Amino acid sequence: MARIAGVDIPREKRIEVALTYIYGIGPTRARTILSKAGVNPDIRVKDLEDGDVQKLRGATEAFTIEGDLRRQEGMALKRLQDIGCVRGRRHRMSLPVRGQRTRTNARTRRGARKTVAGKKK
Repeated sequence: MARIAGVDIPREKRIEVALTYIYGIGPTRARTILSKAGVNPDIRVKDLEDGDVQKLRGATEAFTIEGDLRRQEGMALKRLQDIGCVRGRRHRMSLPVRGQRTRTNARTRRGARKTVAGKKK
């Protein structure tokens, strides 16, 4: 199993798809990394040579991925919460942040329904 950026990528998948298992790398960025490293996107991970894996590691270092990216996003959310803006307060209360309605829907963000006694239309 190849290990890139601290993530074990699946052996049986094409390298173009396997790179998307790394946080911060999507399909477009995976193609960019492969072209920069000069690796064929159709090859399977198990068929990669050690030199190819080293080239891929070097090509991924140019991007903010995995732990650094998670930390960066966490700091951005913490900043919003600290300054007390609307987006930060909505994040803190686990409500939709981008203006969606909450009277109905928003179940994904708010969680399962909690029954309130005596509440009728």
